[in-house]
Amino acid sequence: MQFPRIRDLREDHDLKQIDVAAYLHVGQATYSDYETGKITVPIEALIKLAQFYHVSLDYLVGLSDQLQ
Repeated sequence: MQFPRIRDLREDHDLKQIDVAAYLHVGQATYSDYETGKITVPIEALIKLAQFYHVSLDYLVGLSDQLQ
C-alpha cells in the first residue's frame, strides 16, 4: 500500500529520505520503498511519522484530510 502523504510531508519539511530514514532507524533504500509502496510501512513507523510531523494517523494514511 502506498502512502503519498509521507513523501509530501517530507518534501514540505525540506527533508531528504536519508534524514527521515535515520529518524526511523532504517536504511534510505527501505524508506524509499515505504514511499513508493514497494514494502508495507510497519505501524510503529507510521506512528513515529505521525508524531514527527504532528499529524494524525488518519491524515497520514489518507483516511482524513484534517491534520489532527
